[in-house]
Amino acid sequence: MSVESDTSNTATARQAAAIKRLRVLTVNTHKGFTAFNRRFILPELREAVRSTRADIVFLQEVLGSHDRHAARYAGWPQTSQYEFLADSMWSDFAYGRNAVYPDGHHGNALLSKYPIIEHRNLDVSITGPERRGLLHCVLDVPGQSEVHAICVHLSLLESHRQKQLQLLRRLLDSLPADAPVIIAGDFNDWKLRGNRTLNLHRDLHEAFERHHGLLARTYPARLPLLRLDRIYLRNANSHAPQILGNKPWSHLSDHLPLAVEVQL
Repeated sequence: MSVESDTSNTATARQAAAIKRLRVLTVNTHKGFTAFNRRFILPELREAVRSTRADIVFLQEVLGSHDRHAARYAGWPQTSQYEFLADSMWSDFAYGRNAVYPDGHHGNALLSKYPIIEHRNLDVSITGPERRGLLHCVLDVPGQSEVHAICVHLSLLESHRQKQLQLLRRLLDSLPADAPVIIAGDFNDWKLRGNRTLNLHRDLHEAFERHHGLLARTYPARLPLLRLDRIYLRNANSHAPQILGNKPWSHLSDHLPLAVEVQL
């Protein structure tokens, strides 16, 4: 076989192997407990998350450690909650520690079937006891120069959220203009003002708003009224966004998860 043919075949194989679609899931894990912390359900949550076969999972309120819970609850994992959820299905994971307290800490995490080649946790806490962060990961997805994933959990206070959205915008402006970006998580934007702020930037679209005309109702899980959780995309298209509102999801957290197929 000639060198030219060998090179051509290699290029064709790479093109055929290029990933054009990613299954994305975002879920506020509520630290592995049901609403009102009535029951520890992390093993059930892991099975539900695995059943989605998502390529990338955005997690909020996931525990890195908690000594008191570990001593109290049977079946508490020996590893961090995000490692327990990743198990053998997601080879790569990253964690951004936001809140630290005597018994442990929690924050955002990302699980990925593709290599996470870089990650950083940006502290976007404003003032007071609320500690918030933006977990920014760069993924090595075959056929793509780079894919950026940003896991979000914003403040309960409107004034803080607006400042945090400006920090998110600053982060976006620092990324390559043509790179695919997936932003997902719990925006706590119950007044929808944050969504209007983001809609001023025409390079972004929210998956549920584009397909259904409205943001998804996700909170509280048993009777969702508030549109708190979102999936925004830049340089990528969304397909078939879903609210995972049936059992067991409605019993596994105080938020309902969102899923979408991202077309690169």
